[in-house]
Amino acid sequence: MTGTSPSGLTIHDLEVRFPGLEHPALAIAALDLAAGAQVAVTGPSGCGKTTLLNILTGLERIRHGAVVWQGVDLARLGEGARDRWRAQNVGLVMQDFHLFPGLSAFDNVVLPQRLSHVRLPASVKGEAQRLLERVGIAAPEQPIETMSRGQMQRVAVARALVARPRILVADEPTASLDGEAGAVVADLLVELAGEAGATLIVASHDVRLVGRLGRVLRLEDGRLVDR
Repeated sequence: MTGTSPSGLTIHDLEVRFPGLEHPALAIAALDLAAGAQVAVTGPSGCGKTTLLNILTGLERIRHGAVVWQGVDLARLGEGARDRWRAQNVGLVMQDFHLFPGLSAFDNVVLPQRLSHVRLPASVKGEAQRLLERVGIAAPEQPIETMSRGQMQRVAVARALVARPRILVADEPTASLDGEAGAVVADLLVELAGEAGATLIVASHDVRLVGRLGRVLRLEDGRLVDR
C-alpha cells in the first residue's frame, strides 16, 4: 500500500490542444492546491472538466506546461511511468462505476490490488472489509449486478480508497443517481477523503456536492474564470 501522506498540486503554463480546434481545449496559467484540499471543478458541458481530470491523473499526456504533484511533474513522465504513478497515488470514482458483473462487492473492491500482487496482502483484505462496512454495504459477498446503482457507486468509492491513495478524483460521481443515493455518495466522498487526508477533486454539476467542498474552480472554454 502507499502511505497516507497527502499531496499538493501546482500547475503552470498548462495548455492542451486538440486537432481541429482553433483554441486550446484547456489553458491554465497557474493553479495551486494545498495538500488535503477538497475542490470542486464546475462549468458547462464541454468546458474542459474531464480533460482537466485526465491531465491531473496522468491519463492524458502533457505536451505544454507542468503539472506537479508533491515534486513529481507528470509532464516529464512517459506513459508507463504515469500509469505506475497513478496506481500508487490516485483513486478514481467515475459516473458509470466500471464494476465487473459476476464478481462480488468485495472482489470488485480488491480486483485492482489482485492484479498488482502475486498474493493479495491481508492488510488489503482488511481495508476492503473496513471500507465496505464504512460505506454501508452489509453483504460484501453479494454479486455486484444485484445491487442498486447507489450501492454500486458506494462500492466504487470503497475500491478507490482501498489502496489509501494520496489523491481522490471523482468525475460526476452522483450524476446517474437519484437524490437520496447521490447525497449518501457525496457525504461519503467528503468524509472518507477527509479521514484519509487525501486531496479530493470532484468534477460535478451537483450543487449539493459542490457546496460541501472547500474550494470551487469554474471552467469556461477551457479557462479558469472563477475561483
